[in-house]
Amino acid sequence: MRGPARGIIIRMITVHHLETSRSQRVLWLLEELGVPYAIKLYQRDPKTRLAPAALKAVHPLGKSPVITDGDETIAESGAILEYLVERYGARGQGELAQLQPAPGTPAYRQSRFWMHYAEGSLMNWLVMKLVFMTIPTQPMPFFVRPIARQLCATVQAKLIDPNLATALAFIETHLGSHTWFAGDQISIADFQMSFAVEAALARGADASRYPRLVAYKARMQARPAYQRAVAKGGPVVMASP
Repeated sequence: MRGPARGIIIRMITVHHLETSRSQRVLWLLEELGVPYAIKLYQRDPKTRLAPAALKAVHPLGKSPVITDGDETIAESGAILEYLVERYGARGQGELAQLQPAPGTPAYRQSRFWMHYAEGSLMNWLVMKLVFMTIPTQPMPFFVRPIARQLCATVQAKLIDPNLATALAFIETHLGSHTWFAGDQISIADFQMSFAVEAALARGADASRYPRLVAYKARMQARPAYQRAVAKGGPVVMASP
């Protein structure tokens, strides 16, 4: 298919979308860009909450997100977002025309930082938070459960929660002088950070301590493209156990 605006050839993209996963950010970006795509939805294992083995037929890692675009198969959130912006970003109009800020600008440096920070630092703690919240709810001998609860509570209190508090305070301060993560305009960094923002506020962060982060989430969720993505892909994050 040929794009109407600038003669870009658009092949039908397929988003291999795992429910309640990071691939929601890919749907949001595609909706913002107005790029045609199809969704192939994968359900998590109801007991383990892990991705199904069928995803390995798409990519050897068997993880989501992954997209196929013609003969291209791209995995990893950041790589997918960068691919879509590089290939289809020219379709963007108005505020979407500069999803990747110009190199050498402050917005570009901010965008690169948050693109790396989302998965390189913040999501590590959020995944650990989910794991240590979940362990005590799993089947185990009754005499082990009190030990598991105490161990998980200790790890959260002494390691995970302090690091998350530092991260969220850092983000809260940043959003005091930035409408979006890279500046006044939405950028690729906002799509990358979107899942982490939702996960942080869903996994026990005290919303009253982070009013700017809450306002950012509301700003993000108010966008029609975001709402369309959620309508097609379902809830963004897994509910807390």
